[in-house]
Amino acid sequence: MNPSGRGSNEVAKKLLVAGMAAALAVSGVACSNGNNNGGNDGKSASPSAPSSSSPAASETASEKPLDKVTFTFFNGVAGEKDLNTNETTIGKALEDQTGVNFKIEHLVGDLNTKIGTMIASNEYPDVLVPDAAIEEVLKAGGFIALDDLIEQYGPNIKRVYGPYFERMRADYGGKIYFLPFSAQVGDFSADPNINQGAFWVQRRVLKEAGYPQIKTLDEYVKLVEDFVAKHPDEDLTGMVSLTHDWRFFATSNPPMHLAGFPNDGNVMVDVNTYEAKSYAGTDFEKRWVQTLNDLNAKGLFDKSSFVDNYDQYIAKLSSHKVVGFFDYGWQIGSAQNVLKDAARKDQSQDDFVYFPLAVTFDGTHDQYLDPPGWTSNRGVGITKSAKDPARIIQYFDNLLKEENQILKSWGIKGETYEVDANGRFYRTAEQIAKLDDTFNEQFGFKTYDWDWPQYNTSSTLADGNSLAPGYQPEVFQLSLTEGDKTILGKYGVKTYAELFDTPEDRPWYPAWSIPKEQGSPQQIWETKKDELLKKYYAKLVLAKPADFEGVWAEYTKEFGKLDTVGYETWYAEQIKKIVEVAK
Repeated sequence: MNPSGRGSNEVAKKLLVAGMAAALAVSGVACSNGNNNGGNDGKSASPSAPSSSSPAASETASEKPLDKVTFTFFNGVAGEKDLNTNETTIGKALEDQTGVNFKIEHLVGDLNTKIGTMIASNEYPDVLVPDAAIEEVLKAGGFIALDDLIEQYGPNIKRVYGPYFERMRADYGGKIYFLPFSAQVGDFSADPNINQGAFWVQRRVLKEAGYPQIKTLDEYVKLVEDFVAKHPDEDLTGMVSLTHDWRFFATSNPPMHLAGFPNDGNVMVDVNTYEAKSYAGTDFEKRWVQTLNDLNAKGLFDKSSFVDNYDQYIAKLSSHKVVGFFDYGWQIGSAQNVLKDAARKDQSQDDFVYFPLAVTFDGTHDQYLDPPGWTSNRGVGITKSAKDPARIIQYFDNLLKEENQILKSWGIKGETYEVDANGRFYRTAEQIAKLDDTFNEQFGFKTYDWDWPQYNTSSTLADGNSLAPGYQPEVFQLSLTEGDKTILGKYGVKTYAELFDTPEDRPWYPAWSIPKEQGSPQQIWETKKDELLKKYYAKLVLAKPADFEGVWAEYTKEFGKLDTVGYETWYAEQIKKIVEVAK
């Protein structure tokens, strides 16, 4: 999730959240986008949540029925299915309430080309999620200011986003032009699973070693080396790494985590001084790539890591042949779900499920878990071409009613969740089992998992239930396999999160989401830095050990031509401003 967690939609989805993938993984359902929002499988519904056939579901948002209308909605993320929201259970219920349907179109081709065409023609869809091109849309005046609309029609928008209004206006000249994808509501609910970064290893490796405490990178590497050495006939791969396209951050991000920092992007931020320092070109990065170089020299690193695409990477993780790797939980969900599904049918297969380890260079103070975050450079806006901005903002406001956040998160009482005598939400094993990709798509969990105004994944409802089902203790515990319970018991914990240190409060988190204009010195620095990493990482990792220092010197010489001090200074200034506003 480098500032890039996804060169564009990258992190935005992946983070906060860590959400969607997080919640989905907890109940054994793969997330289509890999990240955030507490997940379809992780959202809530109250005892009074409307069912698709109940009177509540067809209640209108006003006193009299509204004429039905369809608005166009463009989402600048590729790989998703185009559809009308009213073709889903959730979308139909919302249409019954508001009279509004959205015809959603997703990106095909290059994002900048698509957005550039909109800007050049001065014609936009009614609603736009421009992803990484959001600054270009703002600069071109493509979004309308929402302040007056929110004042007139947005009581729930005020309730949910109100605490962030100052920051939203400070970033964009005193006006609100779009609604970020989520805002923290209620108490902070911790994710019991690991959907952010970790060093993963097959469970059988820990079992064979007697369930040791693995805290340092050196201990982790030795664990992997020893296991491969003991199983010479299995044709095992010690470690793989993901480098495909925007996902390259899975290979370049580890230095900051190993140094004890969370995923703030390209910088490590001191929580006391707010100084921001790049880890690229530092001893932290050198130690990481040299470790991979050493593994490669021993035949323990998969050289194909630098040419495999994402699907090939996931296939390898599912093959039982890969012993360990670093990655983000939301990004490996599909592989983990395949392995866990097999383990549910045959407990012996649990050996191949991956276990997360909080590894650092010195073995102390890890910060892999996300603190409460605020992603301010991704969101949804109403464009200057919108036919009826008032109806659209009313839809957004209606969506933010708690009963609708429950609907989009937990679903329908009696169908996708239950409520016990104490008012606690839970899911039965049968309900969890039916939440597969097809069901989630038809119900609308996938459509409403992100890209809309919503509560943050870690939010809680007014009655104390977690917004995200995957964060609800009752759901998490029920989703555990026998293998999960066994290995957690061996480490004396009930959740995976207990294996990691508590995240520190960071008002600016994640720093990668601080807006940067296209063509700004900061954006240019990031582009050039990424180009250097993609050029030199393969050389560094695959070099003969005797040649490593020479390649490193060549890399740092090129890196030294970048204005890293200027980049760091700019970041520190922005972070200090945010801290002041957040006080």
